[in-house]
Amino acid sequence: MTPLCALMLFLLVLGTLPVRGAEITVDLRSRVEAFKGTGDWQEVRLQQSLPVEKTAVLICDMWDKHWCRGATERVGGLVTRMAPFLESARKQGIQIIHAPSETMDFYQDAPQRKRILAIGPVDPPPPLVLPDPPLPIDDKGGGCDTQDQFYKAWTREHPGLRIAETDVISDSGAEIYSFLRERGIRNLLVMGVHVNMCILNRSFAIKKMTSWGIRCILVRDLTDAMYSPQDRPWVSHGQGT
Repeated sequence: MTPLCALMLFLLVLGTLPVRGAEITVDLRSRVEAFKGTGDWQEVRLQQSLPVEKTAVLICDMWDKHWCRGATERVGGLVTRMAPFLESARKQGIQIIHAPSETMDFYQDAPQRKRILAIGPVDPPPPLVLPDPPLPIDDKGGGCDTQDQFYKAWTREHPGLRIAETDVISDSGAEIYSFLRERGIRNLLVMGVHVNMCILNRSFAIKKMTSWGIRCILVRDLTDAMYSPQDRPWVSHGQGT
């Protein structure tokens, strides 16, 4: 797996988060290049306690339909596992942020959308300069494993994910950063699709938020990649992910 500076992988038991007071305790996994420039990255594991009031979940691009049939099918499977996790997180007071890109017209009248729009803009700090190593897979062809052609298939987030009264909705990095700062949130648990595209590169996602000083944690069990076994390194979709 290609490392990304400051990206930690959150390994979890779905639907349950161990709690200690007003904190959650998570098992993290990352990789470090102990001897700089060697390209030899070693896995490291650690436990971390996260204050609930300083932690949010961000759901990236879990659309109702994807242009790639294989991706749509896998999103449907993720929904059944993600929904109970979100309910558990809410019960423990963790803020939920829905970020289905390019669907804000659908939510223009939703109170969860209006709530984040009401937040005054907060200027982000100068971005951190972080390494951006190449991915270990070839996704230049779009990564669809069912050989479909691109079209804008999505209109909203998948209806299997409940949007609760306390949640917020946005697909803007500036809006979400301002919301996090207004709430004093430092930790962002990122889940959804796709880990090699939107989860890394959206304006609200891991690269941008990490560069602004937000601690991003990839919820590895609740992600998928856009990767076709017909492309390098010619492995199964699961292994490519």
